[in-house]
Amino acid sequence: MFLLLSQTARMRAVAVLLLCSSVMAPSLAQTVPSPTVAAKSWVLLDATSNQVIASQEADMRVEPASLAKIMTAYVVAQALHDGRLTLDQQVMVSVNAWKIDPSSSKMFIEPNKPVSIKDLLHGLMIVSGNDAAIALAEAVSGTTDAFVAQMNAQAQRMGMTGTHYGNPDGLPSADTYTTSRDMSILARNVVRDFPEFYKIDSIKSFTYNKITQPNRNRLLWLDPSVDGMKTGHTSSAGYSLIASAARPNGTDGNRRLIAVVMGTNSDSQRTQEAQKLLNWGYQNFDTVKLYSANQVIAQPTVWKGAQSTVKVGFTQDVYATTPKGTVRKMKPVLDRTDPLIAPLAEHAKIGTLHLNVDDKPLLSLPVVTLETVGRASFFGRIWDSIRLMWNEKKK
Repeated sequence: MFLLLSQTARMRAVAVLLLCSSVMAPSLAQTVPSPTVAAKSWVLLDATSNQVIASQEADMRVEPASLAKIMTAYVVAQALHDGRLTLDQQVMVSVNAWKIDPSSSKMFIEPNKPVSIKDLLHGLMIVSGNDAAIALAEAVSGTTDAFVAQMNAQAQRMGMTGTHYGNPDGLPSADTYTTSRDMSILARNVVRDFPEFYKIDSIKSFTYNKITQPNRNRLLWLDPSVDGMKTGHTSSAGYSLIASAARPNGTDGNRRLIAVVMGTNSDSQRTQEAQKLLNWGYQNFDTVKLYSANQVIAQPTVWKGAQSTVKVGFTQDVYATTPKGTVRKMKPVLDRTDPLIAPLAEHAKIGTLHLNVDDKPLLSLPVVTLETVGRASFFGRIWDSIRLMWNEKKK
C-alpha cells in the first residue's frame, strides 16, 4: 500500500505524483478477472475513490423499478435541508396517493388522514411504499408532475445522462428508465450529501397503521457491513438491488463499496450476486489516500506575477483504488500547462497527472492553484517577457 511505503519513498511519490488532471479510468477489472454475475447489467463502485472497479453493460437502458425511490428520497432530503419541509410536519394523504396500484408495495396510509414526513420517508425507503412516494411528492411540490421535474433536474445535475423519471415511485412507464452506472452515481450522492437520511436504509423493519413490514434488502441480515441501499422489482424489470457497504480500510477509516445489480431472476439471486460483488471488491482491491484537500504539493514558477511561485494541489481529498499489491507500481505521467502566466485565479487548473498501473490508466487528477496570483508591475512583466523569449530561443 502507498501508506506502507517508507517515508522517503512516500515523499518521492508525492513529489512526482503532483501536477495533475481528474478523470478516472472506466474500470479497474482489466488487471483482475471480473466475477460472473447473473444480471442484465451491474456496476461495482468504490465510493471512497469514486472509481468504477468493474462493470458489465453499465450503460444499458433498464427499468429502475423501485430504485427510482432513491431519487425521490434525495429530492425530499434536499427539501428538508433547505427548510421547505420538516420531519415532524404533518401532511394530509390525498386520494391520489392512497389509491396507488393496490397490488404494489405500500405502507398503508389512509386518505384524508395526517401522516408525518418522517413516517413517509421510513415507509418509502424501508418498505418501498408507492403510496409514500406519491404523498411525499405532493408534500414537496404540490403535484407529482412538478416533483418529477425536480427529480429529472437532479439527475441532470449529477451527470446521470442515461436516466429519465416519469413518476416518483418507479412503476413501469415508457419515460422511466436508467442505467446501472447512473444508479451508482445516485447512490454515492445520497451517502455523501445526506448521511443522516441514508441511515434510514439500515432499519430492518417499519410499523405503520399497526402493520409491520420488513426491509426488502436481505443483505442487512447477512452482511453486517451493509447499511443500505434499496431493492426494486417489477415483472418487466426483474429483481434489482443497490447494496452499499462500509468496511475498515487500515488507517484511512472505512472504505465504502456500492454494488448495483439490475435485472436478476429472483430476490435470492439479486442478494447473492450483490454479496458476491462486494466480497470480490474488498478482497481484490485496496483504496489509498494520496493527498488531502488543500495540501500544498508543489510551488511551480509563475511568470509576470506579483509573486514568483504559486501553491498548487487539490480541492478535495484524493484517493486511488488499485488491485492489491500494485500500489508500488503506480507510475505518474505529468502533463503540465507551461508557462504559468499571471494573473492566476484560485482553483485554476494548471495541469494533469495521469496515474498508470502496468501501463494501464488508473485515473487522472486535476491539479489546481490554491491561491490567487495577481499581475506584476509593468517593468516586472516586461522583464519576464524578455526572459520567456530567451527561454523559447534556447529550446
